[in-house]
Amino acid sequence: MTGLGAVFRPQLPPERLRDVVRVADESGLEELWLWEDCFREGGISTAAAALAWSERVRVGVGLLPVPLRNVAITAMEAAALHRMFPGRAVLGVGHGVQDWMGQVGARVESPLTLLREHLDALRALLRGERVTTDGRYVKLDDVALDWPPEGPVEVLAGATGPRSLRLSGEAADGTVLTASTSLDGLREARRLIDEGRAAAGRSGEPHQVVVYLLAATGPDAAARLRAELVAEGDGAVPDLGVAGDAGAVAKAVQRLAEAGADTVILQPTGDEPDPEGFVRFAAQEVRRLVP
Repeated sequence: MTGLGAVFRPQLPPERLRDVVRVADESGLEELWLWEDCFREGGISTAAAALAWSERVRVGVGLLPVPLRNVAITAMEAAALHRMFPGRAVLGVGHGVQDWMGQVGARVESPLTLLREHLDALRALLRGERVTTDGRYVKLDDVALDWPPEGPVEVLAGATGPRSLRLSGEAADGTVLTASTSLDGLREARRLIDEGRAAAGRSGEPHQVVVYLLAATGPDAAARLRAELVAEGDGAVPDLGVAGDAGAVAKAVQRLAEAGADTVILQPTGDEPDPEGFVRFAAQEVRRLVP
């Protein structure tokens, strides 16, 4: 079955999160995803609050920018969420937006090297291992978590370019793709991820591919969708986003699933007038039309 979720976008103030979480939990939404966009809302703080305010919905963070975070802190926070809310936290890490990383003095010369080192150390720490490493960016001396997760947990990586996609296949447990990913781009991403998995001897292991889908519904849906695509520089890319009723959105979700997505996360436009209604729409109208 194709997984389905929705995004709480950080264009909304953090005090709006509680109502959206409650609707997500009550309406049967499978996954509610959060973003750590500079300089809006922290991913771990909002995820912890969302998990505490709910009973069953899975809460994803896509993504935590690794230049901003010491890997030991990432591991400590991830482990705490997984122990307090078993099976309900989904964490992804990634390069971060390079302009933002530059603004805070965290931009590195080789984002790919940093992501590889961070993934390797993070996954080892979350497995309960004691880690010593002296990488280009990640340096740990005899570090182990006192409270590692009680069972295996997945670490997802955000990726766009060919090298990042291969790296995600090699070193992560899943991949998060942006809403700028076309159907052909998704197929190519899946191929590159699988190349990385094969190179690392991980072809037999599961690897979840999560894709955001920009979606709008309501009387002005097409105009809002078009305006956001143009603002993001994607106005000329075919087959991006969907505007319409539940049937139209479900068909777009199914096309992504057929192209290689395991989970599709509906991403409202930044000016979505009814975030709670959008969550209900995803959970109650679109879900029943998606196999």
